[in-house]
Amino acid sequence: MAKNVLLINGPNLNLLGTREPHIYGSTTLADVVSEATAQAKSLGVDLATFQSNSEGAIVDRIQGARGVVDAIIINAGAYTHTSVAIRDALAGIDVPFVEVHVTNVHAREPFRHHSYLSDKATAVICGLGVFGYAASLEFVAKHMKVKKGSPKL
Repeated sequence: MAKNVLLINGPNLNLLGTREPHIYGSTTLADVVSEATAQAKSLGVDLATFQSNSEGAIVDRIQGARGVVDAIIINAGAYTHTSVAIRDALAGIDVPFVEVHVTNVHAREPFRHHSYLSDKATAVICGLGVFGYAASLEFVAKHMKVKKGSPKL
Protein backbone atom coordinates (compact mmCIF):
# COMPACT_ATOMS: atom_id res chain seq x y z
CA MET A 1 0.00 0.00 0.00
CA ALA A 2 1.34 3.42 -0.93
CA LYS A 3 1.79 5.49 2.22
CA ASN A 4 3.41 8.64 0.82
CA VAL A 5 1.79 10.12 -2.26
CA LEU A 6 2.54 13.28 -4.22
CA LEU A 7 -0.26 14.99 -6.16
CA ILE A 8 1.05 17.25 -8.93
CA ASN A 9 -1.08 19.65 -10.95
CA GLY A 10 0.32 21.43 -13.98
CA PRO A 11 -0.38 24.61 -15.90
CA ASN A 12 -3.72 26.38 -15.66
CA LEU A 13 -5.08 23.94 -13.09
CA ASN A 14 -4.82 26.78 -10.58
CA LEU A 15 -7.76 28.22 -12.57
CA LEU A 16 -9.89 25.10 -12.11
CA GLY A 17 -13.43 26.11 -11.27
CA THR A 18 -13.23 29.43 -13.10
CA ARG A 19 -11.54 28.54 -16.40
CA GLU A 20 -14.06 27.23 -18.92
CA PRO A 21 -16.39 25.75 -16.29
CA HIS A 22 -18.56 24.32 -19.08
CA ILE A 23 -15.60 22.02 -19.84
CA TYR A 24 -13.82 21.58 -16.50
CA GLY A 25 -16.64 22.12 -14.00
CA SER A 26 -16.95 24.54 -11.13
CA THR A 27 -14.86 22.74 -8.50
CA THR A 28 -11.71 24.69 -7.69
CA LEU A 29 -8.22 23.29 -7.25
CA ALA A 30 -8.43 24.31 -3.59
CA ASP A 31 -11.55 22.13 -3.32
CA VAL A 32 -9.77 19.23 -5.03
CA VAL A 33 -6.78 19.52 -2.69
CA SER A 34 -9.00 19.80 0.39
CA GLU A 35 -11.04 16.73 -0.59
CA ALA A 36 -7.92 14.75 -1.51
CA THR A 37 -6.26 15.64 1.79
CA ALA A 38 -9.30 14.45 3.75
CA GLN A 39 -9.53 11.29 1.66
CA ALA A 40 -5.82 10.58 2.12
CA LYS A 41 -6.14 10.96 5.88
CA SER A 42 -9.03 8.46 5.93
CA LEU A 43 -6.89 6.03 3.89
CA GLY A 44 -3.85 6.41 6.13
CA VAL A 45 -1.84 8.13 3.40
CA ASP A 46 0.44 11.14 3.74
CA LEU A 47 -0.39 13.39 0.79
CA ALA A 48 1.80 16.20 -0.47
CA THR A 49 0.42 18.52 -3.14
CA PHE A 50 2.08 20.76 -5.70
CA GLN A 51 0.88 22.98 -8.54
CA SER A 52 2.94 24.96 -11.00
CA ASN A 53 2.53 26.58 -14.38
CA SER A 54 6.27 26.08 -14.95
CA GLU A 55 7.59 22.95 -16.62
CA GLY A 56 10.96 23.25 -14.88
CA ALA A 57 9.37 23.56 -11.44
CA ILE A 58 7.34 20.41 -12.11
CA VAL A 59 10.48 18.54 -13.21
CA ASP A 60 12.29 19.73 -10.07
CA ARG A 61 9.42 18.56 -7.84
CA ILE A 62 9.30 15.15 -9.53
CA GLN A 63 13.06 14.69 -9.11
CA GLY A 64 12.76 15.74 -5.47
CA ALA A 65 10.24 12.95 -4.90
CA ARG A 66 12.77 10.21 -5.63
CA GLY A 67 13.17 8.01 -2.57
CA VAL A 68 10.57 10.06 -0.69
CA VAL A 69 7.18 9.06 -2.12
CA ASP A 70 5.64 5.71 -2.97
CA ALA A 71 3.47 7.03 -5.81
CA ILE A 72 2.69 10.15 -7.80
CA ILE A 73 -0.67 11.29 -9.13
CA ILE A 74 -0.14 13.81 -11.90
CA ASN A 75 -2.39 16.01 -13.97
CA ALA A 76 0.25 17.60 -16.17
CA GLY A 77 -2.37 19.68 -17.98
CA ALA A 78 -1.19 20.85 -21.39
CA TYR A 79 2.32 19.53 -20.66
CA THR A 80 0.86 16.05 -21.06
CA HIS A 81 0.89 16.62 -24.80
CA THR A 82 4.20 18.45 -25.10
CA SER A 83 6.70 17.67 -22.35
CA VAL A 84 9.45 15.17 -22.93
CA ALA A 85 11.14 16.72 -19.87
CA ILE A 86 8.30 15.70 -17.53
CA ARG A 87 8.17 12.25 -19.12
CA ASP A 88 11.92 11.79 -18.62
CA ALA A 89 11.73 13.02 -15.02
CA LEU A 90 8.97 10.53 -14.21
CA ALA A 91 10.82 7.70 -15.97
CA GLY A 92 14.05 8.60 -14.21
CA ILE A 93 12.92 8.34 -10.59
CA ASP A 94 11.44 4.81 -10.54
CA VAL A 95 8.26 5.86 -8.75
CA PRO A 96 4.96 4.58 -10.17
CA PHE A 97 2.49 7.23 -11.22
CA VAL A 98 -1.11 7.66 -12.25
CA GLU A 99 -1.91 10.15 -14.99
CA VAL A 100 -5.23 11.91 -14.37
CA HIS A 101 -7.28 14.34 -16.45
CA VAL A 102 -10.55 16.03 -15.55
CA THR A 103 -11.90 15.76 -19.10
CA ASN A 104 -11.84 12.91 -21.58
CA VAL A 105 -8.86 14.11 -23.58
CA HIS A 106 -9.62 11.56 -26.32
CA ALA A 107 -12.98 13.22 -27.02
CA ARG A 108 -11.42 16.66 -27.42
CA GLU A 109 -9.18 18.34 -29.98
CA PRO A 110 -6.82 16.00 -31.86
CA PHE A 111 -3.70 17.60 -30.34
CA ARG A 112 -4.90 16.44 -26.91
CA HIS A 113 -5.10 12.78 -27.97
CA HIS A 114 -1.37 12.13 -27.56
CA SER A 115 0.21 11.85 -24.13
CA TYR A 116 3.94 11.72 -23.50
CA LEU A 117 3.16 10.16 -20.12
CA SER A 118 0.61 7.40 -20.70
CA ASP A 119 2.95 4.64 -21.82
CA LYS A 120 5.03 5.12 -18.66
CA ALA A 121 2.03 5.46 -16.30
CA THR A 122 0.76 2.62 -14.13
CA ALA A 123 -2.77 3.84 -14.88
CA VAL A 124 -4.53 6.63 -16.75
CA ILE A 125 -7.82 8.08 -15.54
CA CYS A 126 -9.64 10.64 -17.66
CA GLY A 127 -13.12 11.95 -18.21
CA LEU A 128 -14.42 11.46 -14.67
CA GLY A 129 -14.33 15.13 -13.79
CA VAL A 130 -12.64 15.93 -10.49
CA PHE A 131 -13.71 12.48 -9.23
CA GLY A 132 -10.69 11.25 -11.19
CA TYR A 133 -8.50 12.56 -8.38
CA ALA A 134 -10.42 10.54 -5.78
CA ALA A 135 -10.30 7.44 -7.97
CA SER A 136 -6.55 7.87 -8.45
CA LEU A 137 -5.91 8.28 -4.75
CA GLU A 138 -8.07 5.28 -3.90
CA PHE A 139 -6.12 3.21 -6.44
CA VAL A 140 -2.66 4.16 -5.21
CA ALA A 141 -3.64 3.79 -1.56
CA LYS A 142 -5.27 0.38 -1.86
CA HIS A 143 -3.68 -1.33 -4.85
CA MET A 144 -0.08 -0.21 -5.15
CA LYS A 145 2.32 -2.40 -3.24
CA VAL A 146 5.66 -1.18 -1.93
CA LYS A 147 8.40 -3.82 -1.85
CA LYS A 148 11.97 -3.36 -0.60
CA GLY A 149 11.91 0.40 -0.94
CA SER A 150 10.88 0.27 -4.58
CA PRO A 151 7.22 0.98 -5.32
CA LYS A 152 5.67 -1.66 -7.56
CA LEU A 153 2.20 -2.80 -8.41
